[in-house]
Amino acid sequence: MIVKLPFPATFDDLMRADGKAELVGGRLIELMASGILPGRASKRIVRSLDDHRPSVGEAFGDNVGYAVDPPLISGRQSFSPDASYHAGPLPANLMGFVEGAPTFAVEVRSEHDYGPAMDREYADKRADYFEAGTAVVWDVDPVGRTVTKYAAGDPTAGTAFGPGDLADAEPAVPGWRLDVTALFA
Repeated sequence: MIVKLPFPATFDDLMRADGKAELVGGRLIELMASGILPGRASKRIVRSLDDHRPSVGEAFGDNVGYAVDPPLISGRQSFSPDASYHAGPLPANLMGFVEGAPTFAVEVRSEHDYGPAMDREYADKRADYFEAGTAVVWDVDPVGRTVTKYAAGDPTAGTAFGPGDLADAEPAVPGWRLDVTALFA
């Protein structure tokens, strides 16, 4: 849902949004709440990333904002992934957004995130992530019980992981693996 403001929205407007939102082309794009399966998947991913404890970086849960400045070609100025890992420096104000793109971003599909139009929307957002400098993006499908990994080196060719596989986020999170069966158990 797009929130209409009488002027181009800013990062300050985004900080005051009443829920999860992203700033794209001067508009606040509200992101709807998700259900149990998507929430469970994002929680398990963050918990596993946090337990991995790489020497550099930090895992973040849903609704941590990443500010991108200058805006991307699409007009996007922020991301709010369902789970993420950031290997760069943290902002001086830890109450604010992370400056720059996540190193690894996870987008978990919700009930209405299926079909050709949503597939295009997810592909466009992945392109934005890669333009901003993200190394790996996961497209997590709780219905299909799959994780599809996209890497900046080949952003359109995904690697699908299903039950019985160990999904990775190489090279963004070295050495980390997640059991897809356990993710969707």
